[in-house]
Amino acid sequence: MSAASCLQSEDQFLCCICLDVFTDPVTTPCGHNFCKNCINEHWNVNVPCHCPMCKEIFNIRPKLKVNTFISEMVSHSSEQQAAKPGEVPCDVCTGTKLKALKSCLVCLTSYCETHLEPHLTASRLKRHQLMDPVENLEDRMCMKHDKPLELFCKTDQTCVCMLCSVLDHKTHDVVPLKEEYEGKKAELWKTEAEIQQMIQKRRLKIQEIKHSVDLSKEDADREKAEGVQVFIALMESIERGLHELIEVIKEKQRMTERQAEDFIKELEQEISELIKRSSEVEKLSRSEDHLHLLQNFPSLKAVPPTKDWTEVSVRPPSYEGTVVRAVTQLEETLSKEMKKLVEVELERVQQYAEDVTLDPDTANPNLILSDDGKQVNDGNVKKNLPDNPERFSRSACVLGKQSFSSGRFYFEVQVKGKTKWDLGVARESINRKRNIPLSPEDGYWAICLRNGNEYKALAGPPVRLPLKSQPQKVGVFVDYEEGLVSFYDVDAAALICSFTGCSFTEKLYPYFSPCINDGGKNSAPLIICPVNQTA
Repeated sequence: MSAASCLQSEDQFLCCICLDVFTDPVTTPCGHNFCKNCINEHWNVNVPCHCPMCKEIFNIRPKLKVNTFISEMVSHSSEQQAAKPGEVPCDVCTGTKLKALKSCLVCLTSYCETHLEPHLTASRLKRHQLMDPVENLEDRMCMKHDKPLELFCKTDQTCVCMLCSVLDHKTHDVVPLKEEYEGKKAELWKTEAEIQQMIQKRRLKIQEIKHSVDLSKEDADREKAEGVQVFIALMESIERGLHELIEVIKEKQRMTERQAEDFIKELEQEISELIKRSSEVEKLSRSEDHLHLLQNFPSLKAVPPTKDWTEVSVRPPSYEGTVVRAVTQLEETLSKEMKKLVEVELERVQQYAEDVTLDPDTANPNLILSDDGKQVNDGNVKKNLPDNPERFSRSACVLGKQSFSSGRFYFEVQVKGKTKWDLGVARESINRKRNIPLSPEDGYWAICLRNGNEYKALAGPPVRLPLKSQPQKVGVFVDYEEGLVSFYDVDAAALICSFTGCSFTEKLYPYFSPCINDGGKNSAPLIICPVNQTA
């Protein structure tokens, strides 16, 4: 079908009343065609009936006949899809715009299937460059030369036409648009792959965060359950202790009352007997019968035998120490529960154990480090070492090689046989060239031993730690985000102390000081021990 015939046939499919493609096309006796509904509505308001095209008048409303030819043609035309919003419409279609299949870069026109046919059949039009339908085809023309943008200048990174390539871009690296397209497409595929990888990483991070929240909820639920259990046990212990205390006091009072009752009963019995004897003596003394008095006198002349009540008394019971003993027992119960809690807590923090080793580049020249980096003691002799910025020059200190700027970590140190030591963590920016007091303000979170039995938390000023036993092995735990540093007596499963509410903004390093040798009294080394997890 030629282009002219296409246009002609398209006009023949339009109703002159609604100016749209026929719907249920019918033919009047005069031979003109209309939509069935359009002509009926026209005749409903225009009497007498007449043809809208030729104005022929019909005295009697004629019967309309279906135009099967036009119906079939309209049906065939409707098989082609009308352009939807966002799709490129055919520039040639009138009335309903059909969806364009191709755009011509020469004609700068988009065509539907019907109107595209000349470009597929006519030899002259076959040479035109077709592409997938696009809007604004004029943007694909060179504004300077009015030629299609068919080339790409790699030098200027811009699209150019043939004339541009031989004039303005003559010495530039110019390649066909398709060649650059393939290269850029490959780069886009690479970019897409990178983006997908980034998306996947972020999805995995979301899963990780959600998993962390789930773990946190599990930990919170477990802590709540354990806390409720412990406090219920403590409340039951307190109630039991209070009940026992009251019962002890009541029992003492009952014993006192029973003793008093027994004394009173015995006294009342003696009084009863004395009253009886008094009555008999009085009666006999009034007797005028000489013989009777003399015969009964021997049995009544003496006072009946009774108990000597001079030293007998009811002393109130002593309650001194009763409450103290009850509270002491409660304290023992609390200590047992605390020990259980610390044991569980210690098992948990030991899961974050890190393989810490000593950093020789930070060690004071007087210190001796073992080859495996696990032991340190004061050698009392200064070695000739480079005074690098990381090294402690004045204090007998050394840091661990490992640094931590997030998460949780734990390590254990044997302090057995020492009379002095410092242990903890330090931030990266601490002053290593002069003696300074150890405190959180100066970048240290540590505890120490002095004089063999004085334990202190170096909180600035130091706080004395009243420990029940001397630790032989100390565990150090840090939760960076929580701002927590805790110290444990590992063997006794006891919490020594904790720094809470800390604000960490730098890397943290394990901190060790075996302190001075002290003439051999403090020659034992600090030893970083492997963590024996009991969980």
